[in-house]
Amino acid sequence: MPRVYAVVNQKGGVGKTTTAINVAANLPGLGLSGLIVDMDPQGNTTSGLGIVRSELSRSIYDVIVDAHDINEVVRPTAVTGLDILPSHRSLAGAEIELINLPRRERRLLYALESLRTSYDYIIIDCPPSLGLLTVNCLVAAEYMLIPIQCEYYALEGLGALTHTTQLIQRELNPRLKIGGIVLTLFDPRTTLTLQVAEQVRAQFPEKTFRTVIPRNVRLSEAPSHGMPITQYDPTSRGGVAYQELTKELIAR
Repeated sequence: MPRVYAVVNQKGGVGKTTTAINVAANLPGLGLSGLIVDMDPQGNTTSGLGIVRSELSRSIYDVIVDAHDINEVVRPTAVTGLDILPSHRSLAGAEIELINLPRRERRLLYALESLRTSYDYIIIDCPPSLGLLTVNCLVAAEYMLIPIQCEYYALEGLGALTHTTQLIQRELNPRLKIGGIVLTLFDPRTTLTLQVAEQVRAQFPEKTFRTVIPRNVRLSEAPSHGMPITQYDPTSRGGVAYQELTKELIAR
């Protein structure tokens, strides 16, 4: 059975997609197979792995809304050992369409059931919201991987997410746990960054990863080339940090 992680934060711009892509891309190099599920209508995970969304005939939308066979939608990426369930702009309307469907919160969970013997890890990139698509992600997941940007409102956003998590645990998925909190866009030159990191570690000492993800231009450049950092520049500070983060996640 794979470990299923939802990379989640309702705030945008915190390094969520970057974390999902680069943790997933590091798995094969550590001897593990992975599937990355792009549940964000923006489709940045899909394009960030070199897939042209306009050329897709099927996407995760067809799986969760129309119950299309998931095995026909999964496709390989340029990273050997990593597959993807791609996103498409049609997913933007899924929030409304799901409302009237049976078992609307469990559509992704049921779809992934047939893949549970195929991978060691399933990484789900959630939308930057707490809507029905994100609820599907959290119901399907066993763990949450929470990227937090080291900024003033970080803990406020984490509090809202923690409240939502408790509701999901109580009503829909009692297995859901916080798998880890990762500090992203870390700049040790600023006092605010250090203060936020200290606060997060004080509030979640067991959950916060030791590895921090630095601000790094190579991490920003990689998606524009359709590559994870493992292919674009694995020896960069960002590349080394994500390799260490993935090792730490696996060790947990």
